[in-house]
This record gives sequence, structure tokens and C-alpha cells, in this order.
Amino acid sequence: MKNHLRCIFAVTLVCLLVLNVLVTPIAAQTDGNLYDIVIRNGRVLDGAGNPWIAADVAIKDGRFVRIGKIEGKGKREIDATGRYVSPGWIDMLDASGDVLQKTGLAESKLLMGVTTGIGGEGGTPVAAEKVAEYFTGLEKSGISMNFGTYYGETQARVAVLGQDARDPTPEELSRMRSIVETAMKGGVLGISTALIYPPASYSKTEELVEMAKVAGRYGGIYASHIRGEGKELVESIEEAITIGEKGGLPVEIYHLKAAYQPGWGKLMREAGEKIEAARSRGLDVAADMYLYTAGGTGLSAVIPSWASEGGNAKLMERLKDPAIRARLKNEIKTGSPGWWNIVEAAGGWDQIVLVFAGNKENERFQGKNLTQIAKEWNKEPADAAFDLMLQGSGRVSALYYLMTEPDIETAIKYPWISFGSDASASPQLADPSTAGMGHPRGYGNFPRVIAKYVREKKVLTLSEAIRKMTSWPATRMRLPSRGLIKEGCWADVVIFDYDKIQDGATYEYPFKTPTGIDYVLVNGQVVIEKGKHTGAKPGKVMYGPGRQIQ
Repeated sequence: MKNHLRCIFAVTLVCLLVLNVLVTPIAAQTDGNLYDIVIRNGRVLDGAGNPWIAADVAIKDGRFVRIGKIEGKGKREIDATGRYVSPGWIDMLDASGDVLQKTGLAESKLLMGVTTGIGGEGGTPVAAEKVAEYFTGLEKSGISMNFGTYYGETQARVAVLGQDARDPTPEELSRMRSIVETAMKGGVLGISTALIYPPASYSKTEELVEMAKVAGRYGGIYASHIRGEGKELVESIEEAITIGEKGGLPVEIYHLKAAYQPGWGKLMREAGEKIEAARSRGLDVAADMYLYTAGGTGLSAVIPSWASEGGNAKLMERLKDPAIRARLKNEIKTGSPGWWNIVEAAGGWDQIVLVFAGNKENERFQGKNLTQIAKEWNKEPADAAFDLMLQGSGRVSALYYLMTEPDIETAIKYPWISFGSDASASPQLADPSTAGMGHPRGYGNFPRVIAKYVREKKVLTLSEAIRKMTSWPATRMRLPSRGLIKEGCWADVVIFDYDKIQDGATYEYPFKTPTGIDYVLVNGQVVIEKGKHTGAKPGKVMYGPGRQIQ
């Protein structure tokens, strides 16, 4: 009998405990101050590609804690009636690594819905041994968006070889491996290359494979501005795939484009087929892109890469030499080994537009193409480009009209595509009336996905576009608990008006901010409210898996 009573008592106690567990959260939900923020009455897009649902979203301690009909109150309530509520948008080709050291606000990025930036096409702003300290500095000074970065393979190369156009010796290669290992332990996400630019263009595939092996051992990714984006696009993608396959790590192709007029309508499909084929045989390859038909980079890209050996000062010297000029002009017409001919890819000098002269006297040429400038100077376009470079001390940039809209629409539909602005956050918001001086992707790329390719052209559904900006890049970059509106995930949020969202930036006025984005939250804190930065800096560093805390 006693044993029987003990059994009844034990069962009763267990039932009471279970009932307590079940009842307590329901009771707690009626607590008037249970949540930090409740977003009410929104059309919630979870980021996984599902259609929207009508729901409230509750946030506490920086994370989503409840989605559905919420009775409890928030310390802050946001009415999202008639608005979409999306996870925060992830910029897969950010360039804010340096500016975040000076100001962590990243206002231009947040205003277009970017809550996480993945930087590092040009590497980290510090040497490998300073990477851990750099990240600690960002955390201490505060950043408004989340941020992670790759380390540049070329940084390791330059640290050992300088600007020399030669292969490393076995001993030098060993030193380069050690440098990459240090960066990976410091917390970078992987290694990157920008292979059209010297001295990165001097690196051969074998060297890159060896560096990739190091990053791969620490769980890193290999991200590349591939060696050529014109007629050699498919071949260049093959090289990146080879590096990933032999290096034992995933591959991310930066700003996928078919930048070659004779190949428009064909090359992009071939590039997609090449990536699909690699994925079908088990290789983790994907790409990101921006949504404009013009690229933007330094005017030095028109010069065969051998001329930059030794650095910018050596290039300036060579541009003053008539014999070297003659050789360069000939090679722009005929090609040069190991150099992507961006003039040929653009279809000629009239498709290259000066946007920053680096020289007060030449500012009058900003907005004009090289053919027009050459005509005013009564010289050949190549000579005009060389002289602009000399007079701007090499700090000259241009827009290159390389792509076509149908190719963008082809690429945007690939399921493994994500988006990147290929731009840094502005140190402070630029005057929107500023003409030229930049590329609209830095202020408009992400709203443009929805405004042009969902609402206007209907190339993507809204839920698929959001997936490509949220859960897919978070999954791609192995960012834990990001990219979804789901209980337990970090509360990065964009609240926007579908009918009004619009990229305002243009080639003529690249610093116009977008409209239609009402609120942006990072880690559960409001950073953008009705088009204004709140000053909050709740961003976190996105560390790579190889990080070792000292």
C-alpha cells in the first residue's frame, strides 16, 4: 500500500511539474512588459522562401521569441499594418572594413535594409597578426550593422613578395601559408582574391590552391573576383572551382556578370551551367551579384597589368615613357597575357565614363566618356586615359558599361545567387544632389531587387527575393541564427512598404537614399526609424569558424 501511495504521489508530482511548464509561458504572455519590442499586424516573410503570413513578432534580449497572435505587450510597439516584415538583408560584397573603424554607423547601408555586411574583397584593413585586435576594436567602439570579413590572399603575397610579378619560392610560400593561418585564427571568414588587379593578377592557380588549403582547414570559404569576366568568364569560373576543389573549401564568385558585348545572351547561361555542373558533382559553389549594367572601378583597369609591377609609383613612371605608351596602346588592341581587357569587354572607349578625376582641373570631364574626353584633348582615347591617370596620381575611377539587362535577369533567377553592393558604407551620408563621383549600387542595390525585379519586372517573387537576401546568404556564410524570422534567431528586421520601396540612386546622382523602408532593426534594436538613424550600435562581429580566442 505504501509503495502504491508513493507511486501515486510521484506520478502526481510529475504531472504538476509538466503542467507548470506548459502553463507558465501562457501565463507569462499576459505580462504587460514581457517583450522588448512587439511588431504588430505585419505581413511576415520568414526568409525561408515561404509566402507571407499575418502575424505579430515579439523580440526580447535581441532575439525573436514569438511569432503569431501576441497578447503580451512590448516596451516598444511598432505598428506594421500594410507593411512587410522581413529578416535583415545581408550584403555579400560589402567593403566597409576600413570605414567601420572610423565610424560604426554604416547609415548608407542600413537605409537600404542591410543589417549584415560581408567584407573583404580587398582583404582586411589590417595585417593578419592584427585581425583579432581589429575585431575587438570594432566591438568596443560599436557598429550599427553586423560585420564579418575575408582576408585577402594578396595581403599575404605582398607581405612576402611585395609588388613583384613572380612566383613565391617554397620558403616564401610557407611564410604565406603561416600568414593566412594567423588571419583564420583571428576570426576571418576565409580568403579572397581580386584577380584582375595587380599584384593579385600575378598569383597563379597553384599558389592560390595552397593558400586555399590553409583556409579550408579552418572551415573558411574562398571568395573571388575572378580573373576575367568577359570572353574568358567560363574559364575563370573553372579556375575558381579548381581552387575550391583542390583546396577543400566552398567557392563564392563575386559579382557574377557577363561583361563582354559579343557574348551577351550566351555567356551568362554558360556560366550558370558551369556552376550548376560543379554543384551537381558535390562542389559547394555559388555567386553573388549587383543589379546594374555598369561596373565601377579604377581607370587603371584599362592598362595591362604588367605595367603596375612595383606599385603605383612605377606605373606613373611607365606612363610617362613614350615607348611604353606605344606598347600599352598596342596591347589594349591585341590583348596581353594574364590581363582582362576591360576596354574590349565594354565594347570600346565610349562605354567608359569618368566619375572621379582625382584632379580639380579635370573635374569638368566627370560624366563624360573617354571618347568625348579624347576628342576635347585632340588625342587618342588611350592617351587620354593615361594622362587622366597621371594627372590624378592614379586615383581616378570610372563606370564601365559592360552588362546587359537580359543577362542580369538570367542570373538573378539562379537559386544559389545572393546580392552584394560592391561598396562601402559612407563615412557620413553624401549630399544626394552630388552628381557623379560614385556608383548607385552603394545606396540602392537592395531596394532595387524588390522595386525593379519583383514589383516592376516580376522576374522574382517577393518571397524568393527575400530568401536570396536573408536565409540563403546566412546559410551560405554559416552565420548561426541569422536570416530567418524564427523563434531563437537574432532579431535583424526590415519593415518596408512594398508599393513605395524604391532605389533612388542613379548613375547621375548615385547618393540618393531609397524610400519605402520604415524601420530597420539589428539584434533587436531599432537603428533606422522612419528614414533616420537612431544612433544605436547593436551590431556584432561575424567571426569565422577558425577563430581561436587568445
